[in-house]
Amino acid sequence: MASDDRWLQRLRLELTWFTGQAALRSRGAGAILRFAHVRPRRRGGFQPLRQHEITPQFLDRAIRALKRWKYDFLGMDEVCRRAVTLPEKRRFVALTFDGAPKDLIKFAYPVLARHGVPFTIYVPTAFPDGVGEAWWLGLEQVIARESRISLMMGDREQRFTVTGNAEKQALFAYLEGWLRSLPPVELSAAIADLCTRYRVDLAALSREASMDWEDLAKLAADPLVTIGNATVNYPVLANMKDAGALREMTMGKAVAESAFDREIRHLAFPFGDRAAFRRSHVVMAEEAGFASAVSTIPGIVEAEGRTNLRALPRISWDGRVRSLRMLRVLVSGVAFAPVRPTGSATGQT
Repeated sequence: MASDDRWLQRLRLELTWFTGQAALRSRGAGAILRFAHVRPRRRGGFQPLRQHEITPQFLDRAIRALKRWKYDFLGMDEVCRRAVTLPEKRRFVALTFDGAPKDLIKFAYPVLARHGVPFTIYVPTAFPDGVGEAWWLGLEQVIARESRISLMMGDREQRFTVTGNAEKQALFAYLEGWLRSLPPVELSAAIADLCTRYRVDLAALSREASMDWEDLAKLAADPLVTIGNATVNYPVLANMKDAGALREMTMGKAVAESAFDREIRHLAFPFGDRAAFRRSHVVMAEEAGFASAVSTIPGIVEAEGRTNLRALPRISWDGRVRSLRMLRVLVSGVAFAPVRPTGSATGQT
């Protein structure tokens, strides 16, 4: 059913492009694009995280296309300014990257630097410290290695037999959804139990996949790079008590400001979908001192204060869609419903 929905969405976007609506009826001030991983294609049939990847070559093509379509490339400070002022003639696009993965500096940054475009990185500070848990990587490795898997789910031990790639993909989706529903302490215990059973070194996996502070310092030295924060441990905030969620924001901001010796003004809600954070977290972002907070809820940014700066929509650009035609439709805004005023662009809801 999910694949059918994606097919229908793709068809709708293609039809929008062929009818010329994207070029003739652009809406809003601009769009924020969200990337997770930029790296060369990997071999192997079981790659559940491939849907979050694009290649460096496609990133290059996308930037060239956006330049050809006369978009202004902005950092998040300028996005915030344009979101509260009168509309400008040229629309903007902002490039953002979540999680500070190692492939960003290895594969994405050379492309971005060559084009001379600004971009924003949202850093969960536990990961460059070497103590963050990329639990999704541990889950991926266990399922990739094993055909028979058992783990504790609540107070019961569950067993699964998966032989082909399709079964492994389905199990990954099921267990990922279950793990994301748990409070952070329970999630950490569950993934530790699973990785211990199957001798997967989650700590080493997490460190290997993340940039360290030295990598980030190199990027921070580039005036085109904006450093943002994605809390400390990248938890699902909706699974936490309010005090814990606020602490994740304030501590993440403080650690990043100490590391980079600058004010950290911008936040990304971890995972960022509608189930990952609540309205109260939008208010917390303002209390924590952030000028903006981005989600992964799709949409465009309106001008004149019609989009809440601490609940900014983003268009996720990943391995499921590789068509520049669809990119043009998405950044034009015609595929999204108009944004209702939030009462204030300063974070009030």
